[in-house]
Amino acid sequence: MDKQVYVIGHRNPDTDSIAAAIAYAELKKRLGQGRVSAAMAGEANPQTRYILDRLGIETPLYLADVHPKVRDILNRQPITASASLSIKDVLQLFHRHTIRVLPVVDGANIPVGMVSLLKLSEKYLVAGTDRKRGVDASLRSLASCLDGVFLAGEPADEVEHLHLFIGAMLEGSFSSRIEGYDPATLLIMTGDRPSIQQAAIEKGVRLLVVTGGLPVTDALLASARHNNVTVISTPHDTATAAWLARLSTPLSCFVEAKFEKIGVGEPLEHLRLKLLHSGEPAVVAVEEDGSLAGIATKSSLLAPIPYALILVDHNELTQAVPGAESVEILEVIDHHKLGNAPTNQPITFMVAPVGSTCTVVASLYRERGLEPEQAIAALLLAGILSDTVILKSPTTTGRDREMVEWLEELADCDHLTFGKDIFTACSGFSAYATPEKAVRSDFKQFSAGETLFGVGQVEVVGFDEFHELKETLREALKRIKQEDRLHLAGLMVTDIYTETTLFLAEGKNELAHIMGNPQVEPHLYELKGVMSRKKQMVPHLLKVLGAL
Repeated sequence: MDKQVYVIGHRNPDTDSIAAAIAYAELKKRLGQGRVSAAMAGEANPQTRYILDRLGIETPLYLADVHPKVRDILNRQPITASASLSIKDVLQLFHRHTIRVLPVVDGANIPVGMVSLLKLSEKYLVAGTDRKRGVDASLRSLASCLDGVFLAGEPADEVEHLHLFIGAMLEGSFSSRIEGYDPATLLIMTGDRPSIQQAAIEKGVRLLVVTGGLPVTDALLASARHNNVTVISTPHDTATAAWLARLSTPLSCFVEAKFEKIGVGEPLEHLRLKLLHSGEPAVVAVEEDGSLAGIATKSSLLAPIPYALILVDHNELTQAVPGAESVEILEVIDHHKLGNAPTNQPITFMVAPVGSTCTVVASLYRERGLEPEQAIAALLLAGILSDTVILKSPTTTGRDREMVEWLEELADCDHLTFGKDIFTACSGFSAYATPEKAVRSDFKQFSAGETLFGVGQVEVVGFDEFHELKETLREALKRIKQEDRLHLAGLMVTDIYTETTLFLAEGKNELAHIMGNPQVEPHLYELKGVMSRKKQMVPHLLKVLGAL
């Protein structure tokens, strides 16, 4: 199966994450891979939106989660039946399509019941003594199953409960056999036995079926019409006709009105639980409007998920789009420390100690002898400049500078001017709707032993705005710490010109004693020369929190 592949960065994506996803998806397409698209696991931040708008590049698809859904494994063309269908036609559907369950729908394709071949057989063959003689059917359905024609009387659609008797004996014995039954419920089936036919008509039975295609005299038919007896002629012999008459019963007499149902948008795990614990052989899947979408059985759970992921700018599932652990991961392109989960198959796993994932992606273009289009080159350049803070971050490497030199020529723009434009247009807290959105916009979680912590980062030009919002930001960190069940929530506020970071921390108050940096005031630390969360802040916190 040709899967849809999503190239996607981490939650709360930054410019590097989204730029790398877009550029790598474009590279894949140029290398001949068709069904590949860039996606993002969170809303683009103001800086990224500014860059995409400036370059005229469409924002990637937003995937809130990639948990496999019921719709992902459904056969969207289920075989269905109406409740009025005869058992004969239903059995033909089971045989023709080699299925074991059949949903019953109304005229609007709304499921009203379910019938399984096993339960149908059980009910049909061993449903009590009356089932041996009783036939529940309409006259029209009976005639259809018997391939019969009406010699007297008219077709009727009302289902009637009839008692079937075979006229294969002397008239006297036959008459005594049907004594005690209401004639209006009798279905008499016989061949060319005029005496039996005459007795049945005089008795005023509901239906007389003459088998073998044998003729019936005009006098008998006239008598039948006079006594309101319906007469049907069938070409089948008596044994076959008796069997077919039993199959004329409508499906409504056997359908299970109680059945398991699930929406197509529900997680696949919910379907798994229903199939494993309900005891039912199948579950009916419905669209949002309640109409039938498909039928799911246990074998459906083995169907491959129709999409897969390529992760960029991260390799830890805690940072990945929710549900990534349930989906095939084909590749990882990153520049962070290893924290990846195991995979079932060997995959392309590329992690380089550079300042930006876009540096890695740009290198892949050049290694394959390809030049990105001007807009993609500018996007890759923006990703590198953003993640390395215009090449000032200590994470910056010679390879980053080499790629910047190559890309600025392809993008036809000066990297210093472009970088200043990026940070000037979107630095600070005013670019975000609320202080909490500012903290959340680039917030990543980590662990030091049993200690869970998260760190956000906002680049600014001067700290004046931060000091005005400091208490509001601290309250936001408190909420995030509680909601995410963290031991510590922190925010790096980095001045890109003075190359200094103020670190606001909530939780782990004992941090002040071993932080090793000046504490400006409670919960606030000054870190001169610190610009990188990845290379400077997080390694230091891992060491400090590990000691605690």
